Amino acid sequence: MYSLGIDVGSSSVKVALLDIASGKCVCSATNPKSEAPIKAVQKGWAEQDPKSWWKYMSEGIKEMAAAGFDLGKVESIGISYQMHGLVALDKSGEPVRDAIIWCDSRAVSIGAEALQAIGYEQCMSHLLNSPGNFTASKLAWVKRNEPDVYARIWRFMLPGDYIAYRLTGEATTTASGMSEGILWDFVDRRRAHFVADYYGIESDKFCPVVQAIGDQGHVTAAVAKELGLPVGIPVSYRAGDQPNNAFSLDVLEPGEIAATGGTSGVVYGVTDVPKADPQSRVNTFLHVTASAEPRMGVLLCINGTGIMNSWAHRNISPELSYPEMNDLAAMAPVGADGLLVLPFGNGAERVLANRTTGARLVGVDLVRHSKAHILRAVQEGIAFSFRYGIDIMKEMGLKPDVIRAGKANMFLSPLFRSTLATLCDARIELFDTDGSLGAARGAALGAGIYKTTQEAFATLEKLDTIEPEAAWKQPLEAAYGRWKQEVSNALK
Repeated sequence: MYSLGIDVGSSSVKVALLDIASGKCVCSATNPKSEAPIKAVQKGWAEQDPKSWWKYMSEGIKEMAAAGFDLGKVESIGISYQMHGLVALDKSGEPVRDAIIWCDSRAVSIGAEALQAIGYEQCMSHLLNSPGNFTASKLAWVKRNEPDVYARIWRFMLPGDYIAYRLTGEATTTASGMSEGILWDFVDRRRAHFVADYYGIESDKFCPVVQAIGDQGHVTAAVAKELGLPVGIPVSYRAGDQPNNAFSLDVLEPGEIAATGGTSGVVYGVTDVPKADPQSRVNTFLHVTASAEPRMGVLLCINGTGIMNSWAHRNISPELSYPEMNDLAAMAPVGADGLLVLPFGNGAERVLANRTTGARLVGVDLVRHSKAHILRAVQEGIAFSFRYGIDIMKEMGLKPDVIRAGKANMFLSPLFRSTLATLCDARIELFDTDGSLGAARGAALGAGIYKTTQEAFATLEKLDTIEPEAAWKQPLEAAYGRWKQEVSNALK
């Protein structure tokens, strides 16, 4: 028996088949083969066609069938997705416009206005966040600026909700999804009606709420015929990419920490205490968990991390592979001989109070600095941005002694891993998993094939452990101090 995991990212869509008995991935496919396009009609905007996600997913599933895997053995489907996006459908189920995705900054001012109008204390105590640049504020932007489009909306939803709708024909969302849209009341444990009322979002535009781990609908006959899947198998897991990444790593209980370093960088800590960062630089959402008691995920997100490294690859060392680029970066000294990189070049940064500073290369010495220095400074700058946010999380009571991550993206770089471990004085544990496999495990759990989370994660394989480098501590701390001053200068 197989469980199918679907991971809808902004760069690509990955699908994976998990062999339920062994807990191993037997096949996976990623589309498109190059990076998925993001439309930026204006500065700070970011949009994608929701139908492209379905197309990429379909291509991946058909690739697995062409490779000889019997999709008739799929027993459950799980979905992971890029968080905070806005998909709006008309009554025929067609998108009324392109999706406004997570890194789009157009609604920052609308969220700031809402914080003032609703009241700081109400937002912090009930939402655990500012309305910010999240899904509800994006929908309010559509209502304010595209009233004809807004009038055609039957249901609004998140990217993963859209894929679930296409699979099952049922428009639903989850409580954790509502929380990431800043539409969940953590005190009353229901939809935050006061946010919807302020923005003028009608109740009939909301999707019904289903469990994140459990039966969410069943594959229709038409979809089964299109994709070669069995009719009626359940969609039984759905989570935003960062809660799902934590779930993938068996980070489910208070005090546990997960990290990712893809296009954006995330540190995600689990807590059972609903607590907000007073400045909303990190955000608290409902975690996806099988626990009877609610768990919260404190999420630090830095938009400009892996995308900064890929920019360096394209523009500084296109002739090198990523491993070769990592080796070259490691030839420069710790601290990159005074060269600093601020990686904040991918829209408004929550950790900088929704400011857009742009990426910066600081302190270039045309005599001393080489390509190796630049590449090392890029990776150190990304690690510095993680440390900057983790220091905020420590103020909220989270202390990352151990950070779990999948061996992928930035965590493929030995230099980055050791730099981050040293800066955070934490052990990093790397596992053989990713978002699509986490979604597949969650689906098997939600369908009742795995009876417990312990059974679901019994075969999760640890690949490596990275300890802090004692000799790097002093030069990295000195460089980090200079880096923080440059961040302060950029925010003036």
